Amino acid sequence: MARTHVDVTRREDGTIRIDADPDPVAGSAAQDDEVAGDPDFTRAVLDVAGAVLTWPVLGAPGPPSAEVHDSGRAQQWLWALYGERVAAAVHDRTAAEPHGVRVAANPTDLAGSAARLALGHWAARWWPASYPDGIPALEQDVLGLELAALTHRCQQLFDDEGDQPDDCTAELIEEHRDALDPLIQWWRAAPQSADTARHLESVLRLIDHAADTIGLDGPVLRHLRSSLDQRRPAGVPVDPGSLFARHGGGYALAAGEQLVAGGRVIARGQGCNDWRRYPPGFVDAAEDAVSWTARALGARRRIEVEVVAHTAAPSAGAPLVAEVHVNGGGPNRVPLTRTDDRWTGRADLDPGLLGGTAPPRIEVGVLLPGFDPGPFEAGPFEPGSGSDPVPGADRVRVARDAIRALARRRLNAAAERLTYDPPPYDVSWGPFLAETVAAGPTGEDY
Repeated sequence: MARTHVDVTRREDGTIRIDADPDPVAGSAAQDDEVAGDPDFTRAVLDVAGAVLTWPVLGAPGPPSAEVHDSGRAQQWLWALYGERVAAAVHDRTAAEPHGVRVAANPTDLAGSAARLALGHWAARWWPASYPDGIPALEQDVLGLELAALTHRCQQLFDDEGDQPDDCTAELIEEHRDALDPLIQWWRAAPQSADTARHLESVLRLIDHAADTIGLDGPVLRHLRSSLDQRRPAGVPVDPGSLFARHGGGYALAAGEQLVAGGRVIARGQGCNDWRRYPPGFVDAAEDAVSWTARALGARRRIEVEVVAHTAAPSAGAPLVAEVHVNGGGPNRVPLTRTDDRWTGRADLDPGLLGGTAPPRIEVGVLLPGFDPGPFEAGPFEPGSGSDPVPGADRVRVARDAIRALARRRLNAAAERLTYDPPPYDVSWGPFLAETVAAGPTGEDY
């Protein structure tokens, strides 16, 4: 069995860090990049018993890195995830002086399932659904049920302490059980791909076993049990997209009217669409989803902001705002209102900010107060000897483009029903059922 290596280090605060071996070709670049810091949307994360596991979504497949804050609790899964050598190294570091050791890690079945579970949580939070970019949204109920199945498969990673938000099998089944009947219909209708049929049956059986273990009941779960007990008929293939209620049906960009008629246009531009600053399902993930116009209305100065809405964006009760900085000054908050396919808002600004003859430097972002962690500050990245540093803002923009490219590759693989036998560490293998639905011929009109 192929092995890779990890570094196990005890820190001054007593936590133990497991660092996955970087790509040998891009090792120095990866280390520099880690020092500068990567945005949240480039990492898949799992909160497990005694530790937090992290995989690079855009990186080469490999074991996760880990921050172990309770090595006693973590010992229940360390050996099954990394192998006995790593588990022993973590145990030895618990009482040792702060230093590290490099040990071999073995690929395991649990490692593959955990990586897939983490990637599913990543997709639920960061999938870059965009109408103008042609990336359809994922059906959240379908994804939620597959996450429930994967969580049940990965139960060894969790314990009964109650401090692991990703140990949520019961909650996921209850929240997304409306998709169970369509999934059963899809499985019984003989999917065109034999691999998809096996995938569906695996998810359904895991959900059934999880519900039985947890003690969940209800008509739809009893229907699931009776369906699995019967021999699957040789049904007629069905398009899965027709089985699921799609959010935002008929969604199309409307031209709309100008927010303000008349007035002199001082400046126009595109704002920053930082995915970290609002919850999933609020704003279209396109890079140019945020636009603004500064106008002079007599002696008044006004900023108008338009944001392309996500197809599932709430129409009321969401205090989304635009944050406007003029010439490096403090933030001005502009409340936004959902209208059709847009969030729009306007606000008067201090005329002194937009006076003078020089064009103003205006920066606009969109955020949800109370959710917003603040703008991401990435340091410059040194790509190599003799090359100029890449500014942090450009690094984040390039990362967003890479995430969009990843989503398109996965959708293409789902549409073509590409299958292969993946190694346990490959976090990108095999489409999720929600990706197969999104890539189908009757998905949203992108």
